[in-house]
Amino acid sequence: MKIDQFEDIIAWQNSRNLTVTLYRIFKDNRDFGFKDQIQRASVSIMNNIAEGFERGSDADFRRFLFIAKASCGEVRSMLYLAKDLKYVTDSEHRQLVNSAIEISKTISGFIKVLS
Repeated sequence: MKIDQFEDIIAWQNSRNLTVTLYRIFKDNRDFGFKDQIQRASVSIMNNIAEGFERGSDADFRRFLFIAKASCGEVRSMLYLAKDLKYVTDSEHRQLVNSAIEISKTISGFIKVLS
């Protein structure tokens, strides 16, 4: 299947959903440093997928996918801190981490296809 636009990429769609969810969950959080960091990391996932795709070369796309995958790891790390600080419930934490893991796996699969 040929992908014509980044909006068709499942990893981008899922990272967009994760980003919106994180913005909603932390909307009223007053730990501004934490909130800014996790939101910026989540936005980085979706934006690096989009930017890499738009570069037009498999090598560039692959490089940006690695950056997106790294940002996904950052989000997961921040989610553990969120749980430790009681910013999210155990259930929210589990759901969000699972979502981030799934996005990371999808990105890994995409990287393999481009190799």
